[in-house]
Amino acid sequence: MTPARFRQLVSEALDTIPIRFRQQLQNIAIVVEDEPAPALLAEMEIEPPDTLFGLYQGTPLTERRWDHGNVLPDRITIYQGPIEDVSESEDDVVTEVGETLIHEVGHFFGLSEEEIEEIEDRYWHRRNRRPGLADSETGSNPFSVSATDREDEDDEDDQ
Repeated sequence: MTPARFRQLVSEALDTIPIRFRQQLQNIAIVVEDEPAPALLAEMEIEPPDTLFGLYQGTPLTERRWDHGNVLPDRITIYQGPIEDVSESEDDVVTEVGETLIHEVGHFFGLSEEEIEEIEDRYWHRRNRRPGLADSETGSNPFSVSATDREDEDDEDDQ
């Protein structure tokens, strides 16, 4: 997959996040890199064959003080190579990009690894135990947008 196509998928995944959460994603850069650096993996004590699909670097919203500001943007990095390595099709890439982005955005909002894993178990891992089903067939699409979210987006467009 070309880097441009992969970046497009990341952008599309970002667009699926409900507006009330996207509006809170301020002063954050979402970037795509080929692979995590070996030094980063070593620093995080991640040994092959394990790797990273994504990484949040910054101060979670729940840890910010009232005077937080005038700082460089937080950063979410999505790693194309590892995601493509575990994916058999573009649909698999789309799913993995979405899961990874939501995981890292969860850290931005201050969710712990355990809280994020619980959400992943509820929405993605359960679905993945029934391969071949589309999101609409499982009833567990974490990227769905409620009527309230659509109204919020419509209101934003009117401004």
